[in-house]
Amino acid sequence: MDFNFTEEQTMVRDSLTRLVRENYDWETRRSVVASDSGWRPELWEQLAELGLLGMPFSEADGGFGGGAIDSLIVMEEFGRGLVVEPYVSTVVCAGGFFKHAGTPEQKEDHIGGIVDGSRIYACAYAEPRGRYDLADIETTAKKDGGHYMLNGHKAVVIAAPWATHLIVTARTSGERRDSDGISVFVLDKNTDGVVTRDYPTVDGRRASEIYFENVRVPANGLIGEEGKALPLIERVTDEVIAAQCAEACGAMKCAYEMTVEYSRQRKQFGSPIGKFQVLQHRMVDMFIEYEQSVSMTYLATLKLDAEPDERKRAISAAKVRLGQAAQRIGQDAIQIHGGMGMTDELAIGSYFKRLTVFDSELGNVDHHMKRHVALSAT
Repeated sequence: MDFNFTEEQTMVRDSLTRLVRENYDWETRRSVVASDSGWRPELWEQLAELGLLGMPFSEADGGFGGGAIDSLIVMEEFGRGLVVEPYVSTVVCAGGFFKHAGTPEQKEDHIGGIVDGSRIYACAYAEPRGRYDLADIETTAKKDGGHYMLNGHKAVVIAAPWATHLIVTARTSGERRDSDGISVFVLDKNTDGVVTRDYPTVDGRRASEIYFENVRVPANGLIGEEGKALPLIERVTDEVIAAQCAEACGAMKCAYEMTVEYSRQRKQFGSPIGKFQVLQHRMVDMFIEYEQSVSMTYLATLKLDAEPDERKRAISAAKVRLGQAAQRIGQDAIQIHGGMGMTDELAIGSYFKRLTVFDSELGNVDHHMKRHVALSAT
C-alpha cells in the first residue's frame, strides 16, 4: 500500500520517535514496570503538554482536529518502546465514546480532562464468562429515580489501577446475550461500592478486577441512548483494535530489527549466525510478515468511517493477519535469540510477551476469522 503522511504528521512522528528513544530505553522501561506505580505520571503530563492527548479530537471538542490516522502514528511509535501509559484506554476508547455519543456537557467535561491530562480512564467491558462477545453482559444497571444502580463484575480492566474514571458497559434490560438493552456509563472510580483488585499483566501493564456493589450512577453518567449502545460499543472497539494493531506493528518492527542485529553479533562455529542461510530465510519471512501487517493496519484504519459491515470486515481481517504475524515474528525472534531470549536480560522477551498478549485482546485470530466469514456471507 502506498500511503504518505502529511508534513505535519511526519513532524509529529519524528518527534515521537525521539520522545520514545529518550524516555523509553530498555533499562528505563524495565525499572518503570517493576516500580510500585507501574507507570510515569510525569510522562503523561508531558504527552498532554505536547498536545498528543488531544490529537484525535475535533477542534469543536477541544482537540487539535486529527483522527484515527493520528492515533495510528502515536501507537506505532509507542509500540516500538512498549509504552505502558494508558493512551488507548483514555484517548482512543473513552475518548471514542464521548466523541461519538457524548452530550455537549459530557464532551466539554470529559474530553477536556483527557486533553489536559488531568483524567485517566479505564474501559470495563469484559466479563469472566463473556469471552469476546460484546453483547454477553451480566452486569446490570437498574433505574432508581434519578440514578442507576450498578451491580456486577468486570474482568482484566487494563489501566484501571491508574484510572480516575471508569467507562462501564451494563445491561439495563433484556437477557444476558441480547443485543438490545445494553448501555454505557461513565463514573468516578472512587464512587461508593466500586471495589478493585489490582495486579500486573504478563506484558508489563497493570489491570484490575472490578466489582460493582450497588453503585449509584447519576443519570447524566449515561453515554448515548439507554439500551441501544451495542453499535456504539462495536464502533469504539473497532477503533481500539485499529490502534492496537498499529502498536503491534511498532513492536514487530523492533523485534525484527533486534533479531537481525543479534544475528550479526552472535557467533557459532566461528561465524555470525546471520550468515546461515536458514536463519536468513526466517528473517526475510519476519520482514514480509511485518510489511503485510503494516498495510493491513493502514487499510483497517482508513475504513473506520466506512459502513459498519465494511468497517468490521476490514478490522477483523487486520486482526487475523496481525495475530498470525505477531505469533510468527515473536516466536522466530525468540528462537533465533536462543535461551537468552527467554530471560529478562534481553528486551526481546518483553516484545514477545506483548505480541503474544495482543492476539488475545478484543478477539483472537479464531474469533475474528469467524466474524469475517459471517460478515462476508451476508
